[in-house]
Amino acid sequence: MVTPAARFCLVAVALVSFLPLAASEIPEPKPSPKPSTPEGLSLLHKMQDALGGAKAIAAIADFDETIKAQAWDASGAPLGEVRKRSRWVRNPSTLRLDQIGPRGTYILYFDGGSSSGWEFLPDTAGPDQYKTTGTAVPLAGGELQFAKGYLSGFELNLWLADSLGYIVTSPRPNVLRIDHGDAATDFTLDPKSGLPLSSASVSLADPDRPVPAEMRYVEWREIAGVRFPIHRVNYHSGLKRGEVTTGTIRVNVGLAPKQLAVQPADAMPELPRS
Repeated sequence: MVTPAARFCLVAVALVSFLPLAASEIPEPKPSPKPSTPEGLSLLHKMQDALGGAKAIAAIADFDETIKAQAWDASGAPLGEVRKRSRWVRNPSTLRLDQIGPRGTYILYFDGGSSSGWEFLPDTAGPDQYKTTGTAVPLAGGELQFAKGYLSGFELNLWLADSLGYIVTSPRPNVLRIDHGDAATDFTLDPKSGLPLSSASVSLADPDRPVPAEMRYVEWREIAGVRFPIHRVNYHSGLKRGEVTTGTIRVNVGLAPKQLAVQPADAMPELPRS
C-alpha cells in the first residue's frame, strides 16, 4: 500500500500548509477541551475581512484550482514538477484531488458527509512513472483518515473556522491558531493588512513547538470578491523546499458531487492541458 506520505513525496514540501499529517499519524478527531479565545476570534475576523469578508467566503459554493509545484530536497537537488487539481464542494462537503508527478500520480474522491470515497494510487514500480495503478480502491483505514484531515484543513473551511465550530486561539501576537480535530494550522498575519504572511501545520501533541516548516505567501489574486494565494514558497528549517504557482482558480461554476465521483475510464487524473 502506498501511504499518503509517499504519495506526496514531491508535492508535500510545496504544500505543507494545507496538507494534514501522514495518515499513520492522524488519530481520530475528538472534541477539544479548550474553547476559542477572544484574541483568536479577533484575529480570525481580521483575516476574514482581509480576504474579502466572511460573507463573500461563505458565498463560494464550489472551488476548482490547478497548480504547478517545483520541489527540492534538503541538499537543493530538484525532485521534479507536480501538477495538481483540487476541486471542492461546500454542501454537501466533497473533495476531489487529481495529481500528476513522478511516482506521485493519483486520484482521490471523498464524500465528507458519508465519510466514504475511492482513490487510484500511484504506480511505484511500473515502467511509466506518471501512471496510477489503474484500479480504484475504497478509502479505508489510514487513507480514509488522510482524506478526512485534508478536508477539515482545506483553506475555505479554515477561513470560516468559527462557523464550523473549530477551536480558534492566538498563541502569540498576530498568530492565529485554528484547531481542527487533532491537527492545527498557525497563520501569521500581517499586523496592518490582516492577510496571512505565512502558515504552518502544528501537532497538538506539543502545540508550543510547531513543526519547523512554513508556507510563505508571496502573491494574492481576488476572485469573486475573495483573495486567494497564487504564489507560495515553502521552507523547512529555513531552507527553500518548494514553490507553488497557481494556474487557474474558478469558483461557483456549478460543480456537483456526482460529477466529481465519476471514475476516469483511463485511470488518469483529470487536468487541464498546460
